Amino acid sequence: MSASPTPYDTLLAEAAGRPFAAIVGWPVEHSRSPALHGYWLKKHHVDGHYGRLPVEPNRAALGKLVDFLRTTPNARGCNLTLPHKIEIMPFLDRIDPVARRIGAVNTVVKQADGTLEGRNTDGFGFLEALKYNAPHWMADTGPVVVLGAGGAARAVVASLIDAGVPELRLTNRTRQTAVDLGVAFTPPGGQRIVIGSWDERAELLKGATLLVNTTSLGMKGQPGLDIDLARLPHEAVVYDIVYVPLETYLLASARSRGNRCVDGLGMLLHQGRPGFEAWFGPKVDVTVEQRHAVAADLGA
Repeated sequence: MSASPTPYDTLLAEAAGRPFAAIVGWPVEHSRSPALHGYWLKKHHVDGHYGRLPVEPNRAALGKLVDFLRTTPNARGCNLTLPHKIEIMPFLDRIDPVARRIGAVNTVVKQADGTLEGRNTDGFGFLEALKYNAPHWMADTGPVVVLGAGGAARAVVASLIDAGVPELRLTNRTRQTAVDLGVAFTPPGGQRIVIGSWDERAELLKGATLLVNTTSLGMKGQPGLDIDLARLPHEAVVYDIVYVPLETYLLASARSRGNRCVDGLGMLLHQGRPGFEAWFGPKVDVTVEQRHAVAADLGA
């Protein structure tokens, strides 16, 4: 009796000798990355493949993953989702400065010599989607509130600090995690990171120009995000990086009071651009047609 094919066997069979990349996580079935990269492959007539690769969260499994990427000639790299963004770092040959500062990797690029470089494009995707969906927002005009202090929050905070936000108000259900993040990213002089209590999160909204939810609250299958928006200025932008569902309760509440809203799908689309270009070559843009295609894949 022949052994059942492994996920690696399945990915290689799907690629059929073509250059390929994949989204790696545990679980990984929920990821919409194959839809967004598949769109670009088709649009730019690239004879390549982007698939899914479930990898268990342990050192042996991660070691097998990097060996597979290094030794498979047509492997070009991968994206990483939970729970591998931090744990993968010691296995890679190089970490670029942006990813090292953030402390997490979401993109691995295989170099010509077979070595693997870790990058982080989450901050890039966050800002690009913000610029596209709320072009009037200016970083230097006032405070920004960030909810959450996990891996996504690290990328968001780093990008906002670099953009020149004068004050960043950070709060998290576990206060010490927010404190640690604030200490890690407090720049020398000028900008401030203020750590607020989760119980007093509504108070932090006074005078804010942007509210960002980086927590999983409001995601399908998770509890909702409970926050009173009464103190948030009506001209402020509300950004929820959750994209399942596209219209979270936070965004629906903000939209009903006139705030400009940004959902998480744009960040997903834009963060994929640098990886695709590194793996497959063509320069790519995010289009309305692509957004519709990926939203349809989400069932939205």
